[in-house]
Amino acid sequence: MANTTAPGLQLTALPAATGRAGLAGTIRSEFTKLRSVRSTYWTIASLFIVSLGIAAIAGFAIANQIHNNPVNKAGMDATQASLIGFFELGQLIIAVLGALTITSEYSTGMIRTSLTVMPRRGTVYAAKLLVFTTVTLIISVITSFLTFFVGMAAMSGSGVTASLFHSITIPANGTQNGPSNNVTFSGTDVISPGNVLTAIIGTALLVTVVALIAFGLGAIIRHTAGAITSAIGLLFVVPIIVQVLPDTWRWDVMRFFPDAAGRVLPVTIGQQNPHLWSAWPQFGVTLIYAAVLLGAGAYLFRKRDA
Repeated sequence: MANTTAPGLQLTALPAATGRAGLAGTIRSEFTKLRSVRSTYWTIASLFIVSLGIAAIAGFAIANQIHNNPVNKAGMDATQASLIGFFELGQLIIAVLGALTITSEYSTGMIRTSLTVMPRRGTVYAAKLLVFTTVTLIISVITSFLTFFVGMAAMSGSGVTASLFHSITIPANGTQNGPSNNVTFSGTDVISPGNVLTAIIGTALLVTVVALIAFGLGAIIRHTAGAITSAIGLLFVVPIIVQVLPDTWRWDVMRFFPDAAGRVLPVTIGQQNPHLWSAWPQFGVTLIYAAVLLGAGAYLFRKRDA
């Protein structure tokens, strides 16, 4: 019986490896991760809906109050009223995304795959941080401007407004004489475009830094629920508890909390809280919190087992 010989299989040679996996490739990988999960889109959609919705509701409510009683427009900060939903609830929503960005990989075990592909942990952490910061900053700036314009549209015709293009003069205080339509005001406040732009950009920066605080907590705790709970406690619960402290030193404590910047950055008219520092020094306190937590997260990310 004749023997038959199968022809030999010819395998195509793989191309030689070139270069070295670095930060650029890791950034592309991390961006793919961030945009490929539905939680990112749901969180950003919630941020838009809540921020713009509250801006519209607050604007219509203020316009209605002024229509019923014109004296209410004295000293009204239209910019702060428009941004209130964004810097009060928006930072909470974006903090959730900050925690999820890093903790979700620990809950699924994906972090082991990521560190196998790119063993240099510092590079992985830096790539995650750069991608998340860039995306969050862009989303925050867009949302901040949109909430401002939505609030201004809702308050149009009320006599309370702010503008990015020219200064606005409004009554600083007022007294009501006789019927509700007979109102006299004394003193004025001027809202300059520079103040408005500072409030809008400053609020966007504040929300971004709050997200980085949550990111740092996520890197430290490595558990989604724990990181989110810790962020909420630091930003919302502890400042409420501090309110019960004696007035003689309550505000001296409050100025050292990361949420205090939200009390001064969106303000465009009138006197800021005398117990707090001015806008940018107070924002610097929030930056310090973010830097410390991100630094601690980076150290633990490199030292602990995945």
